[in-house]
Amino acid sequence: MSSNSYDSKLQIAPEGYDQYRENIARGNMTTVEYFSTTVGNRRKAMIYFPPEYSENQTYNVLYLLHGIGGDEAEWYNHANPQVILDNLYADRKLAPMIVVLPNGRAMPYDRAEGDLFESDKLKAFEDFESDLLHDLIPYVESNYSVLRGRENRAIAGLSMGGGQSLNIGLGNLDRFAWIGGFSSAPNTKLPELLVPNPEEASAILRLLWLSCGVLDNLKYVSDRTHAYLTLHNVPHIWYEESGGHDWPVWKNDLYHFSKLIFQ
Repeated sequence: MSSNSYDSKLQIAPEGYDQYRENIARGNMTTVEYFSTTVGNRRKAMIYFPPEYSENQTYNVLYLLHGIGGDEAEWYNHANPQVILDNLYADRKLAPMIVVLPNGRAMPYDRAEGDLFESDKLKAFEDFESDLLHDLIPYVESNYSVLRGRENRAIAGLSMGGGQSLNIGLGNLDRFAWIGGFSSAPNTKLPELLVPNPEEASAILRLLWLSCGVLDNLKYVSDRTHAYLTLHNVPHIWYEESGGHDWPVWKNDLYHFSKLIFQ
């Protein structure tokens, strides 16, 4: 992995990357429920299974997180990730993986309703780390034909989920080798807390991706993280792209990030 700064014009996904194609194999998007010992009740997640998913094959896993205003269906409702991924599979540009879309608000009533910035709701995004590590990942690995090593596990997300992905992924390098923050929000820990040991992170990370739209009011969060990683020679991809804090940016990020992981 090497540190890079990409020209956004070179990194725009090709035309039609997010459009439904006829006559290609399709994956399956489904909703599952698992019991969360962290929260104390059953919780929902969506899972994308790639075309021709088979229990006779083992798959990598990407955990893909939503923003503060969403839930496990946010990516599905706004970005049609299954279309992006199906197209990439058809073009033979993806390693075999399933994609798990959790609800990152780990609390008994986890819907995105009312004041999203209430203290208990913000704390629920922090508590999701325990839910993910101790409840959701074990559920996925017990019920589906997936690989269980850190090299086979990725985490990425948008906005609040981008902050969660950096916080959780970089805080658990024994669990995740591939980490992506898309337009990461102010819940992102300060970089010296994210990466207290730059040499260790550099040695074992397979991919650390940071991206943000140049018109995004939250870009300072990604800027400071990129600056710290650069200062301490931590290899990463830094991608500034046209756009703001919006779905065209995040869909483009998913397209590029998903192609790089597990390769």
